[in-house]
Amino acid sequence: MSTAVVAPKPRLGALAGIVGFLAFVEFTSGVLQGYYTPMLTDIARHLGIHDADVNWLEGSQLMLSALIVPIFAKLGDMVGHKRMLLVSTALTAAASFALPFTDSFAVFLVAWALQGFYVVWLPLEIALIWSRSRASGVGSILTARAAGLLVAALEAGAITGALAGGALVDALPLWIVLLVPALAVAACFVVILFGVTESPAVSGGRLDTTGIVLLTLALLAFTGGLSLLRLDGGPLAWALVLGGALLIVPFALWERRTEDPLIDVRMFVDPALWPVFLTAGLFGVSVLGAQAPLSTFARTDPAVHGYGLGTAGFATSVIIGLYLIAMIGGALLYPVAARLASPRVALIGASALVGVGYLLFLPFHDTYAQLVTNMAVAGVGSGALVAALPAAAAAAAPAWATGQATGLTNAVKTVGGAIASCVFGIALLQGAGAAAESTAGSFAGYVTVWIVCGATGLAAAAALMVVPKGAFTDPRAEAPVPVAPRG
Repeated sequence: MSTAVVAPKPRLGALAGIVGFLAFVEFTSGVLQGYYTPMLTDIARHLGIHDADVNWLEGSQLMLSALIVPIFAKLGDMVGHKRMLLVSTALTAAASFALPFTDSFAVFLVAWALQGFYVVWLPLEIALIWSRSRASGVGSILTARAAGLLVAALEAGAITGALAGGALVDALPLWIVLLVPALAVAACFVVILFGVTESPAVSGGRLDTTGIVLLTLALLAFTGGLSLLRLDGGPLAWALVLGGALLIVPFALWERRTEDPLIDVRMFVDPALWPVFLTAGLFGVSVLGAQAPLSTFARTDPAVHGYGLGTAGFATSVIIGLYLIAMIGGALLYPVAARLASPRVALIGASALVGVGYLLFLPFHDTYAQLVTNMAVAGVGSGALVAALPAAAAAAAPAWATGQATGLTNAVKTVGGAIASCVFGIALLQGAGAAAESTAGSFAGYVTVWIVCGATGLAAAAALMVVPKGAFTDPRAEAPVPVAPRG
């Protein structure tokens, strides 16, 4: 008998049904993220608030998402990823059903923030898929492929949501329009309940309440301070930002001492994991912080301000749609690249594409075609990273901390986006001069956005180069398998 190297074929197989159900959940997540954008002005009129106050909706949801992801990820490891997926979906549905039936800004703001529980769906789904595929010997490839499909469904949902929301708000009463996503989330609960099976093993343990309190105080102070910085930048805002950052120190010290931590901070010094977390934070700068500035740059009239494209609303939505399509392509291409090269090389390439895409804006920003091309390059890399980061974290994390690791990629990305949103908002106001009176951002501010996004993308690629070459792979898939000779 001779010996040949035969790698198990990475087919989804029994996971296909679960991935299909979870793809529906992610499609709905995308709908939630794209659906409301075309009607924010209508919502403001319905609530009797100024357009600028709509930013409080984004800020409240951002603060909640940064907090709940690590908590729900830990609970997923403790009691089951499907169980916490159901709980988060139920909370999202309840909040979504509250939105159509209130005209109070305070109630709407609370419900909108609670709707942000959907941010935990993708990390919990990746952890669930990894826990079920680990024993196959090709778990990293299967998880990467599943993640690509889920992110493709997410971005397709975002495109569908934006188109549907824009069409429906012109044809139906607002309360009926707001009811549509609530019904979709309710359908998700049924799909998860009957279509998804629980993780094969849970870690148990107890919830670290002290850690939750310390993390809550740190994140509320930090993100709250960032929100205030965008408003006035006074001493209170800076004090909150600094205080929130300093509170991470006692949180980390407590987590190192407790036997069952909310977040195992030792993962932040793991040679395979810390570059992933750093990449997630740097990636959040562009994927969460740069989209609004790019949209407003396209809308700026060059005849008045000397820069921008002066595009109408539909032409701008086409740019966003093409960017999302590029993200779908990147998400689907990532598992192919990971299998042909390695997950590490694919991550480096995706980060580099994000950096190059944004740096291309420096010389090329004068035409519609140039803007679309730049966004497509960055979009391919961004789609790959959205799929790759939680999958890579799951593959590198200890078996009992899969949910923690996937959740941390999302939480750190959110913090990176929050910081970028604040910095970019301030940059666009600086030096605007007469443009500021007409609400247009300064050209120097846009250049700052492009440079920062490009630099963070390349910095992420550099950080990933120090990851051990065998990280995020399946050693069992490379092991020799005895094969009987032919004839």
